[in-house]
Amino acid sequence: MTINDQQFDFLYLVRTIQTVHKDLAAHAGKAVNVSLSVRNWLIGCYISEYQLHGVDRAGYGDQLLTRLAQKLKGVSNCNRRQLYRYLKFYRLYPQIVGTLPPQFENYLPSNLKSQKVGTSPQLKTSAETLLQSLSYSHIDLLVDIDDDTKRIFYEVESILGSWSVRELKRQIGSLYFERSGLSHDKIKLAEIVNRFSEKTDCQLVVRDPYVFEFLGLKPAEVVTESYLEAQLIEKIQEFLLELGHGFCFESRQKRILIGGEHFFVDLVFYHRILKCHILVELKLENFNHENIGQLNTYVSWFKRHMMTEGDNPPIGILLCTDKNHALAEYALAGMDNHLFVSKYMLELPQKDEMEKFVEEKIKEIGS
Repeated sequence: MTINDQQFDFLYLVRTIQTVHKDLAAHAGKAVNVSLSVRNWLIGCYISEYQLHGVDRAGYGDQLLTRLAQKLKGVSNCNRRQLYRYLKFYRLYPQIVGTLPPQFENYLPSNLKSQKVGTSPQLKTSAETLLQSLSYSHIDLLVDIDDDTKRIFYEVESILGSWSVRELKRQIGSLYFERSGLSHDKIKLAEIVNRFSEKTDCQLVVRDPYVFEFLGLKPAEVVTESYLEAQLIEKIQEFLLELGHGFCFESRQKRILIGGEHFFVDLVFYHRILKCHILVELKLENFNHENIGQLNTYVSWFKRHMMTEGDNPPIGILLCTDKNHALAEYALAGMDNHLFVSKYMLELPQKDEMEKFVEEKIKEIGS
């Protein structure tokens, strides 16, 4: 539209400026998100190539990601856990190599520059559509889905519905894929879901927590979910140690290997009085069965692989938060010794004590 197309009055001026701002802000946010997604994919690509061809790779073995994270402390979002996720991102979406935007091709390892990925017999979202339509925060949620069909389902639904990151997380948590499989009228279910879904807008894209860190902004300038989680874990660690009930700190983000896949436990303690490991998991969401199932998996793994003679079964503490409400649930991990359970109840912090502590720390960090 040109000025001559309609009367150039004040209302036209206002609307034009609003349109220019909205369109270019969305373009800038999308450009940053594409760069961030490609950066993370390339990091995973180089790690994978090193594991296959690195001349000194044998000297690092299982410590590769730990050692690499230590050397990359000045690079945003490159802790051990994130490096593992970038590696998984690369392996789940190899098709990206064939459709990288031209400005990124020079960053590819030399042996991959001429590689083109053909059409897979399995349904796959095109790499171009994926990078242009979904932020890395969307992708980070999708990487957690191991089933290919389920992951592609959420990719397609997110793109078609223009879902926000929060909406994608909500739909995964509400088992939309499983509900769709059980529904006779899948189209009607999709219409209902998208009618009430939260859409992505340019403000949400630009405020993506990964974008803040990617652009070098201090985490304290915006209370992102990752910043809040890290701060809370640190405070919880200090709180439990200060109780003086026998908590001995052992590890943060403890990596464990289950069926060829790595998982990370937020906090691991050993309790001198209870003579057992205590695993603490923090979830910035409402309590649900998936949370307790994950913690129970970790507890079961510790029971099989970490218990030694004289130890009692490990204990799991799950902390779930929702705004200013905290729900603390303790998993007894099948302990049937009533005397030990009684001792456990005396030595561990009370549920209301933990609730109050988490609520206060969320307010403190937020301010």
